[in-house]
Amino acid sequence: MATDAPPPEAGVESRPAQPSTQAFVAEQQSAEFAELRRAHRSFAFPLTIAFITWYLLYVLLSNYAGGFMGTKLIGNINVAFVFGLAQFLTTFLIAWFYSRHATARLDPKAEAIKSRMEADA
Repeated sequence: MATDAPPPEAGVESRPAQPSTQAFVAEQQSAEFAELRRAHRSFAFPLTIAFITWYLLYVLLSNYAGGFMGTKLIGNINVAFVFGLAQFLTTFLIAWFYSRHATARLDPKAEAIKSRMEADA
């Protein structure tokens, strides 16, 4: 792919300065970073456990409760089919909830940390 931009000048650093390793370690130990981790984990871990439990319930019912899962609801649509579609629905709902959670609670904290780190570099 050709561009009209000239090549970078030799010896000129085109990337912004990076914080030192000590700055990263200090930030990792800060209360603000701990709060960011806590906000992420308090959302991600419970929802992950809930979804895995829901998925395993579906798998176990499919294997060991064939009569229940084969129960017809409407026409040829049975309980297993509805549960299978519900797996997709819950996946998309969790992704949507996480997107809203990240936008509201994680992104502002992460942006503040990033801005401070870039300013100190």
